[in-house]
Amino acid sequence: MIIILLGVSGCGKTTIGKQLSQKMEIPFFDGDDFHPKANINKMTKGLSLNDNDRSPWLLTLANKIEKWAGDKGAILACSALKETYRTLLSSKFSDVIWVHLSGSPDLIRDRIEKRSGHFMNTDLLTSQFNDLEIPEYGIRVDISESPEKIIDNIISKL
Repeated sequence: MIIILLGVSGCGKTTIGKQLSQKMEIPFFDGDDFHPKANINKMTKGLSLNDNDRSPWLLTLANKIEKWAGDKGAILACSALKETYRTLLSSKFSDVIWVHLSGSPDLIRDRIEKRSGHFMNTDLLTSQFNDLEIPEYGIRVDISESPEKIIDNIISKL
């Protein structure tokens, strides 16, 4: 089983992913950990990534997804904002369960402002919402609930 938690930065992909991983006993991976240093440097400067920046990263993740699917499965936190990104991510293993963590810009901006030690800043949030193509498939979950309720909601819909 491959579950990809998608959404803009600050929507809770890592928090939910780690807890869901423990509950379901499936390994968790954070897509941000696979970004090349150049991408992280660019985002740290408040610059948005373009499709050329993202392509090698998404291809790396597609290869990982194929490997994880042959192992114990995985839960992956990955923004996957555009349909083309999701197509590339599932290009080597198509049986992906997509979970869109959805919340208002104000709620997410507040969360980003409260966290520290992350390369993403609130200046990039608007561009992420502009890029977001909400999938018409998969599971959509409102993030205004507690992590426990969000996880229960996801599990009940699986």
